[in-house]
Amino acid sequence: MSLSIVLGFGPAGAATARLLADQGHSVRVVTRSGRRPEPGIEHVALDARDNKGLTEAAQGADAIYSCASPPYHRWAGEWPSLASSVCAAAEATGAVLVMLGNLYGYGPVGGPMTEELPLAATGTKGRVRAGVWEQARKLHEQGRIRAVEVRASDFFGPGVTDGGHLAARVVPRLLRGKPVSTLGDPDAPHSWSYVPDVAGALVEVAGEERAWGRVWHVPTQPAQSTREMVRRLAAQAGVEPVAVRRLPPAVLGVAGVFVPLIRELKEVRYQFDYPFVVDSSAYEAAFAVRSTPVDEQVKVTVDWWRARLAAGG
Repeated sequence: MSLSIVLGFGPAGAATARLLADQGHSVRVVTRSGRRPEPGIEHVALDARDNKGLTEAAQGADAIYSCASPPYHRWAGEWPSLASSVCAAAEATGAVLVMLGNLYGYGPVGGPMTEELPLAATGTKGRVRAGVWEQARKLHEQGRIRAVEVRASDFFGPGVTDGGHLAARVVPRLLRGKPVSTLGDPDAPHSWSYVPDVAGALVEVAGEERAWGRVWHVPTQPAQSTREMVRRLAAQAGVEPVAVRRLPPAVLGVAGVFVPLIRELKEVRYQFDYPFVVDSSAYEAAFAVRSTPVDEQVKVTVDWWRARLAAGG
């Protein structure tokens, strides 16, 4: 039985760990706080920046799935040490390093994003994320590790609670028939990464040697605006359409004085002010995982939220 190490247990990390367990892998999840074990999954309390501890935890592993991320407002200070520790653990153990990335490194672009775009971001977060991949890529090219990165857009789906996009600030309100507020232009086309598809892509590329050494985009459905996604969610939930209001920049500016997360969003506001569209055709031409139809995504998400709210979550 193979051993897989999953760093982080947010929406993508949890979905990846459970998919691996369902496939019969032995799974060890590393988080700072740890958790109670669940079928097929062992939880270990460890700061992944502790290279010695992480290397020990990863002994015997076939793959390390790097799905962890520092708190949003501490990216610049913590990402470099986390990335170095993860790369060192991959080198010491020989495990394939599968990195969950995002699209920040490209910066603002004028059309659909492909994997061939340069990492041209000028903001701190974009440069940090670009540097994480560049470090792993160079080590891969030197033959010191085997690495691959799978890049996702904003998460959507079961398990996604944090953030102000289509999560806790939106779905519970529309289920009660109340208006919702969104960042940026609610009518701008936007690509959403369905979390089960993210997990499927991460697990697939781990076992495909031809995938290693480069970046891939998660299989993604055609872009849908925030307003359209809210309409679909309301229709699936059987509630009347709700108003979708854009949060005024002045409100965000004031909130950012008191809330670090909102303050940090200023750098990436372009992702919601303008079209933000992912091209995943390269992945789809090479591998088997396909994006889940959007109607199914919406149904599963509404059902998940209703069950969570009914349970008092």
